[in-house]
Amino acid sequence: MERDPCPDRILDDIGGAFGMGAVGGGAFYFLKGLKNSPRGSRLLGAYQTARMKTPATAGGFAVWGALFSLSDCSLVYLRQKEDPWNSIMAGAFTGGFLQMRQGFASASRAALIGGGLLALIEGLQIAVNRFVAAQQQQIIYVDRSSVPIGMGHQGNQDLPETAGASGSESWFGGWFGGGGKKEEEKSGAKTEILESFDAPLPPTFEFK
Repeated sequence: MERDPCPDRILDDIGGAFGMGAVGGGAFYFLKGLKNSPRGSRLLGAYQTARMKTPATAGGFAVWGALFSLSDCSLVYLRQKEDPWNSIMAGAFTGGFLQMRQGFASASRAALIGGGLLALIEGLQIAVNRFVAAQQQQIIYVDRSSVPIGMGHQGNQDLPETAGASGSESWFGGWFGGGGKKEEEKSGAKTEILESFDAPLPPTFEFK
């Protein structure tokens, strides 16, 4: 799966992360409010909980996406190549940077978690791409093996011409007699049709 170029992918990642946080956070807090609200006001409590908590969650996801995308683009610029290691290192840096206020130990754990998650995602994506490529190659191989032996490119070109010739002989030969003339020319025999001949008169049984 190809990504957008680096200056454009920053806004794309921010928008995607914000939308993910808004949808996922809204659903999570709605269900949480629905569970914790008293009977008779469950829907109202779920709506209020989702309305109060969802913007903060979506904003946090957007900040994470912005830091990740900036780190990824910086690594692409520094290393002058784009590979899964950029995403893994960017995920580790983003997780550690967001937990710096909690101390070095917490930042280290967050960096390991972020790098591990991105490594898992990148590995899964590579496996899926290889599986899809293998399936496509297998389909192409099956299609080529289904062609009969001897039916090459030249045979495929000659086949429509032969069919067209036989079709024209059958149509026009049946209507205008073209096919019969060709057969006579090939056999070397000629048939002549008598235009006039003396036919005997029919007998009459009248007495004179």
